[in-house]
Parts: sequence; structure tokens; C-alpha cells
Amino acid sequence: CRSLLSPWKDENGKYKFEMRQPIPAYLMALSVGDLEFVKLGERTGVYAEPLILNKCAYEFSDIEKILKAAEELYGPYRWERYDILVLPPSFPFGGMENPRLTFATPTIIAGDKSLISLIAHELAHSWSGNLVTNATWNNFWLNEGFTVYFERRIIEKVYGRDFADMETRLGYQDWIDEAGQIGLSSPDTRLAVELENRDPDDGMTDVAYEKGYSFLRYIEEGTNRDSFDNFLKKYFNKFAFKTITTPIFLEYLKTNYLGKFPDFNPQIDTWVYQPGIPSFFNKPGSIKFDSIDSWIGIYRKGKKSENDIPKNYSSHEWVYLIRKLPDTLSLNQFNNWNNIYHWAKSGNNEIKAAWFEKAAKLNYGKKIIGDTEQFLLSVGRRKYLEPIYTALK
Repeated sequence: CRSLLSPWKDENGKYKFEMRQPIPAYLMALSVGDLEFVKLGERTGVYAEPLILNKCAYEFSDIEKILKAAEELYGPYRWERYDILVLPPSFPFGGMENPRLTFATPTIIAGDKSLISLIAHELAHSWSGNLVTNATWNNFWLNEGFTVYFERRIIEKVYGRDFADMETRLGYQDWIDEAGQIGLSSPDTRLAVELENRDPDDGMTDVAYEKGYSFLRYIEEGTNRDSFDNFLKKYFNKFAFKTITTPIFLEYLKTNYLGKFPDFNPQIDTWVYQPGIPSFFNKPGSIKFDSIDSWIGIYRKGKKSENDIPKNYSSHEWVYLIRKLPDTLSLNQFNNWNNIYHWAKSGNNEIKAAWFEKAAKLNYGKKIIGDTEQFLLSVGRRKYLEPIYTALK
């Protein structure tokens, strides 16, 4: 936990730091390198190697605005500074929410701020995860489900509802895919998982993130958003700098919130203690993605060509489109997509990874194997490597 009193070293090349706030040591990290710092706001800045420092500073230039949006939602930021450290490409995760200093993958440096939601996620951990911490890995969803919910509220506030809705639909796809791989009847698709005598990594799936988010979103929509915001603000204050378990949270939820809405039955047992996807849960909507679904339907009938897609799509729309391309895509169609849109050469790693995975699944991976190989050898982020290697296998 690095807590700098000043982000600038003195004339002897030394930094001074002190950690004033208590926090359970559920993450530990050490980074050493040739690092420089750029100030982004009164409380914010970025550390990176000199070669990429300016790119990072541009990519994260909205961070002070994002921090203020978070405070407006759920109360003051309690950690004084929020800085970002951009690590080498081999870093295996998107980010680590180390207090005051998020460790971040360079794969989110897209040049257009389109992948900034990862920073919103790590910042949100300053409330859910760092301020209020899961007591054991069985309660992992209390860190991640809350953080995804908070992240998307921040994104909606700063970048608009359409942006947040697209992220929600993509996250829903990830949840459905992972639940299917685990097995819908597996106890590991519950929010309250049992990890005693097991590798804690077994519980670090999209279930904790996306099912946890969906549960909280379900409560919000079944009650009242303003009321739920007030409840969450009180929750973060009540359990600040403490650890918490699932039963403690659920009792607090029932006692301090759900009783005000007697006509609402959130079926907590189904959400938290039962496996799979609740049958009464509706797929999240996205106007932008619904339009793509309609276009794909026409494309399947041969009434649209690869040239007919709007060229001003956002990165989220391109990723969704790639995921939705038919499994019956011919080699000629595949080549058309690849030659028109150059996804294998994209500066956005989400688009690139989605295209490499899709190509491998369609058995056309050899057509872009050089680009795929270069990508796999230049990034270490597990989110990209596991799906692509699995598809290739």
C-alpha cells in the first residue's frame, strides 16, 4: 500500500510515504522500475515508464471528473490521493485496486479513452473492497459485484446511459458464457461460494462480478434508485474500514432497506444461495446493441453486406458485432470483414482480442495467425489469453 505524501522525489531521489488508513492486506503488490509521474488533478496522477507516460496522461485525463462523480454517488473519497501506476504488458490482470495507487494494465491505452471503465472499476474499489472488505474469499462478490455496480453508475454519470448499457450487456454475455462453462447447476455459480480447502482462484469468476452486479441492479429496479443510493452510502459509512460477510450484509439489507418496500420480494435465497441464473431475471437492454442484433438478422439472410455497417461505431459496438457474427461465416465473408475493418491491426485491444477469438472459433485462425501470435506474445492479460488459447485449442 503506497501512500505518498508527495508524488515527487526529493533532490536525493527519495519518496516519502505514510499509510494513515487501516486496511486488511487482501492484496499485496510491489513494482520497481524507471517511473515518472504526471499530475492529472489536485488528487490524481499517473506513474508510467517515460516512453508511454504522455499517452497514459491523455488516456486518464478524465480521472478527476470520474473521482468527483463517484463522490457524488456514495460519499467522500477517504484515501486522500488516487494515482494510477501503468505496468508492463506482461501484467496478468486488468487492474489491482491497491489503495491510493491502482496498478493497471497498459492494454487499456487505446488512444481514445474507450476503455476507461477499468479505471472507474478500480476507483470504485476505494469504497467496495478497500473501505468495506470481504472477510473471506467466500464473500468475494461483496467486493466485485458492488464494484461493478458502482463502476457502471460512474460510467453512466460521466459518459451517459448508452455507454453504461453496452457495458452491462457485454458483462451479461461474459456471465452467461462462464456460467455455461462452469455448469449452470454447479455450486460455483452461486454468489455465496464455498472455497474451504480449495484454490481461492476458483471463486474469481464472472459470477462474482456480473451475477453480483445483476443482484444489486435487480434490487435497485425493484425499489427506487435514489433510495438505494442513500442505502449504499449508509452501508459504506457503517462498515468503513471493516471486513464483512454475506450474512452480515443480507441482514443489514433486510433490516435497513427492504422493509421499506413490503411489496417487493427480491428472492434473496435464489440470487445468493442457489446456482445458475434466476429464471425471472431479464436480459439487460441496450438500444445500441439491439440495432446490431437487427442488422445481423438481415445479414444472415444475405440482404446486407460487410460494407453496410456504420463506420463510426464505438469500440463496444465493434466488440458486440464481432461476437454476434454468424458461426456459418464463409471464408470469403471472413476475409471481407478482416480486409475492410482491419480488426487484427486495431489499436483497441478489446476489439483485437474479440476478433482473434472469433477467427479461431470459426477455424479461420490460420488466416491471421501472424497477428494473433504477435498479440499473444506481447500481452500477458489473462482476460485475453485464456479465451484465445482456448479457441485455438
